[in-house]
Amino acid sequence: MNSLVLVLASIVIFIVAYLTYGRWLAKTWGIDPTKETPAHYMEDGVDYVPAKAPVLLGHHFASIAGAGPITGPIAAAAFGWVPVMLWIVIGGIFFGGVHDFGALFSSIRNDGKSIGQVIEANVGRTEKKLFAVFSWLTLVLVIAAFVNIVANTFVASPEAAMASMLFIALAVVFGYFVYRKGASLAIGSVIGVALLVVCIWIGMAFPLVLSRNVWIGFLLVYIFIASVTPVWILLQPRDYLNSFLLYAMIIGAVLGLIFYAPSMQLTPFAGFKVGGQWLFPMLFITIACGAISGFHSLVASGTTSKQIDNEKDALLIGYGGMLIECVLAVIALVTAGYVSQGDFTNLLANGGPINVFSEGIGTFMTKIGIPFSVGKPFAALAISAFALTSLDTATRLGRFILQEFFEDDTKEVQSILVTNRFIATTITVIAGGSLSVVGWSKVWPLFGSSNQLLAALALLALAAYLKNNGKKYGMIILPMIFMFAATLTALVLLIQQNIAAGNILLVAFAVALLGLAVVLVARSYKVLTKKTEL
Repeated sequence: MNSLVLVLASIVIFIVAYLTYGRWLAKTWGIDPTKETPAHYMEDGVDYVPAKAPVLLGHHFASIAGAGPITGPIAAAAFGWVPVMLWIVIGGIFFGGVHDFGALFSSIRNDGKSIGQVIEANVGRTEKKLFAVFSWLTLVLVIAAFVNIVANTFVASPEAAMASMLFIALAVVFGYFVYRKGASLAIGSVIGVALLVVCIWIGMAFPLVLSRNVWIGFLLVYIFIASVTPVWILLQPRDYLNSFLLYAMIIGAVLGLIFYAPSMQLTPFAGFKVGGQWLFPMLFITIACGAISGFHSLVASGTTSKQIDNEKDALLIGYGGMLIECVLAVIALVTAGYVSQGDFTNLLANGGPINVFSEGIGTFMTKIGIPFSVGKPFAALAISAFALTSLDTATRLGRFILQEFFEDDTKEVQSILVTNRFIATTITVIAGGSLSVVGWSKVWPLFGSSNQLLAALALLALAAYLKNNGKKYGMIILPMIFMFAATLTALVLLIQQNIAAGNILLVAFAVALLGLAVVLVARSYKVLTKKTEL
């Protein structure tokens, strides 16, 4: 199979899905362009700030992309490229896109609050508390994992470190002139992208070399500041400008593939059991963000829903953002599949999935005249920029969820954890920073399982919301059941493996997740079948 056919065919399928299934979802759920959004009627200048659709798409896409849609498909390619490709396309259209769009829509209709608030309104307060604990712990895992990933990347690629620091300064200047001085977004974007290129050039000319521990300390301070400052000064402009990096990388890779068009060398199907792992459920857990991810629901119902300017933008940002990420996942799969099995194994062993991806993108770009010595570092830089974006977005979301956990509408005076964003942020940063010392490799398996279970719980919350509001929810049921089956099976296997390895901490964590999921499923089942009153 020619890899160019795979990429172009998937793009055409995703466009058709957006114009048909996506629009059908919007019509069925009752997207209303005339309805005022929380960003307007709750505008506070810090978290609730309306943003234009292209800017918000940049933030949402940059936040959900991270390194997940790259590492997941490449790691899962051990099962063969055909099952990975099928899950990215089918999962992205009917699972991930519905999940992200639905989480964003239900949050908009609940004052921009998190999925936990949607659960409270449609299932119960106790379940909301349980979900909040689960979500916050998952975000702590995200922070711990991505602090390590970004710090390691900056140590390995000091060029990316310098460029990333310059990106931050550029974003602040961009945000100030566009949002406070009324500068044109179009003109600002042209200048901003030009300066983005200058930042990359300076980064390559003057790499910033610091130790890993110094970078970890710096990142923890940075995510604290980035999570308490108004979104218009850093989060919105930085994510918007960073999105051009990813767009450029995707376009460069596709153009390179048009001229290169290599055939897929990796085996189409390696079997139902590879390396001691069963295709079900591990394929669907490993690909993660490339098809569906629970973290997306936290972003959609956390930062994105508080900034959406018009309800009609939810289709582009929620559903469209997921399909763009699927395109990235297909390209990531091609970087693993166009080389021989031996080369793939060697690249994986010497730098992991990021090395496989960067090597592939760098090679593709040589076909359009970009030297490999520029293309590969550029790909690594783009990935690190998105990992950094996911990191500070996760910190802000952790603050939101912690505040919502202690929020009590029946009390006149709220807890200081609700009213003071600095305290909630400090607790979240300390928790994530403390866990980061464990190391990336030990944290990631926990994150993978909890992340996908979070997706199943978010689908469950969405089904309950649609049901209670008299809307069709049949499109949610199959994805929800499948994700629960995959994640719960994976958890059982994880418990067995860790019992055998004597890792009590991981066993306890997995058992807690399993118990929480069972309670929420039981309670929500009653709601969906109308066996209890709310």
